[in-house]
Amino acid sequence: MNHWTPDEIPDQSGRTALITGAGSGIGRETALVLAAHGARVILAGRDEAKLNVAAGAIRAGTPAARLQTLVLDLSDLSSVRTAAEKIAGRETVDLLINNAGVMNLPQRQLTRDGFELTFGTNHLGHFAFDALVWPAIKRSPRARVVTVSAIAARWRAGRLTDLMSEQRYSGMRAYAKSKRANVVYTLELARRLSGTQIEALVIHPGSAMTNLQQHSTGTLARLLTPIAARLLMGSPEGAAWPSLYAATSPEAHNGQFIGPAGRNQTSGTPKPVKLPAGAGDPAEGARLWTESERLTRLTFNP
Repeated sequence: MNHWTPDEIPDQSGRTALITGAGSGIGRETALVLAAHGARVILAGRDEAKLNVAAGAIRAGTPAARLQTLVLDLSDLSSVRTAAEKIAGRETVDLLINNAGVMNLPQRQLTRDGFELTFGTNHLGHFAFDALVWPAIKRSPRARVVTVSAIAARWRAGRLTDLMSEQRYSGMRAYAKSKRANVVYTLELARRLSGTQIEALVIHPGSAMTNLQQHSTGTLARLLTPIAARLLMGSPEGAAWPSLYAATSPEAHNGQFIGPAGRNQTSGTPKPVKLPAGAGDPAEGARLWTESERLTRLTFNP
């Protein structure tokens, strides 16, 4: 494929995008670009003040931007339900971008519903939100659901066992599990959407310095993070490209895994990339779907 840039995004006028984690980082950059291309954007996140700041920054560059904010805490299923109810009953959502996440929490923590916080937020929160907001997706004549995973989905530490990290915990292991779950979930969703007008794609953004790095701890992490930022990591602007490509490109299709094409896939033009080993196994997808329904106490029939 040729070198893709956001300049190639088709006009998004008349379409509504809902982006989780839109108050900062990749989510905010994704919102900015989609608004600049005419989309109405619903910025979802935990912190209403941060969402308002993001909306102000977007309007500063695109005064005609059509924006709405939605308070959504993915670590709290009651918040997920409340937020989804505001959308499901009356909105049409053409682009749902599951972008929010937490990373590398130094100690094991639990959500209000008793889930390990990283897995509960990054996977179960999005699973529940998608299920509850689905009526708004089905109203669109050609909707796309894009879920943001990470390179960590390829790590062996991300095997989908001990989902709540009860037997052994490390921040990056929990993160890798959640990011593999993002891939496995999306591919299972894509299978269930086969033959419909709705598409599901999963992306990894490469590497970028965003608020996700705020939990890096220890002397070594403090020393290496600035070096990595200079030598290895791209910008949040560039890291948003895979999400934007997956959401808008006519060349992107149901069930694809999109990532940057540069060296070590840390940055560069987006393209379909190799799946994490075994992530496309329908049996693993069915198991994760069933367990996600059990844990969230929701039935999700897309």
